[in-house]
Amino acid sequence: MPVDAPNRTTRRAVDEPALRRAVTRLQRAPQAPWLHGEAARRMAERLPIVKIEPRRVIDWWAHLGGSAAVLRRACPHAEVVPVEPIALPQVAAPWWSPRRWGGERMAMAPQDVPPGEAQLVWANMMLHAVADPLVSMRLWHRALAVDGFLMFSTLGPGTLSELRGIYDARGWGAPMAPLVDMHDLGDMLVEAGFADPVMDQESLRLTWRNAAQTLAELRSIGSNAAVGRVCGLRTPGWQRVLEDELDRVAKRSSSGRVELTFELVYGHAFKPLPRARVAAESAVDLADMRTMLRNTTPRRT
Repeated sequence: MPVDAPNRTTRRAVDEPALRRAVTRLQRAPQAPWLHGEAARRMAERLPIVKIEPRRVIDWWAHLGGSAAVLRRACPHAEVVPVEPIALPQVAAPWWSPRRWGGERMAMAPQDVPPGEAQLVWANMMLHAVADPLVSMRLWHRALAVDGFLMFSTLGPGTLSELRGIYDARGWGAPMAPLVDMHDLGDMLVEAGFADPVMDQESLRLTWRNAAQTLAELRSIGSNAAVGRVCGLRTPGWQRVLEDELDRVAKRSSSGRVELTFELVYGHAFKPLPRARVAAESAVDLADMRTMLRNTTPRRT
């Protein structure tokens, strides 16, 4: 869909309270899921395309992103500022917390990030956990300085295709909320004000010894926030059927293990110099106007 289409919506069809509960539960875990750390490592391999040496890096949803060690190695001289969802208790620690005295930078809420001061916004594996990706992209754009760079990763719609096949065959509704295609994410980046967005994806095949191990790992990654999921509690009998189905997946695989696909989508773009739109009557944000004036070279006559 073109970015200027009328009545365009970028909001996903998700159960937003369920999504918030899932994020809160994951945020309270002692560490990020293993998959998030692996995505951070793979995203860091793309960092050499960034020609600037960032002085300030915004680590968006830092705890869930699991990228602290990766960013320390990749940007050793940068100030790394962690940002966490405002609704979560980890946004601020109590005065007696060792985090206040251990040299760790305290996290801030998204709307408290100073505008136009970061050279790099890093957002690892969090965009699939928000209801409207465009809202997050606009916040990223606001946080960046002109010529600042954005790098993010998220889950793509090819994720858990095997599990979706089981649910479809059994008439169980959806096992997960819908995920956004990378081309649509690229359109949103342009709509948010970014320039030259580049999107790519890769598929990972993760394996587990048995169905119980598989389900335990999936619970550590997230939960079902689909609007069309079956309401009510599942029974032990239902879980046994699901485990049997996953065991059949294992028997059909060459490894004899449960194999599930995860699609990782990566994106990067930069923030260009703001430009005023030409119209009969134009409104320009004051901060953008100041930036345009600072970057305008006087013409000599």
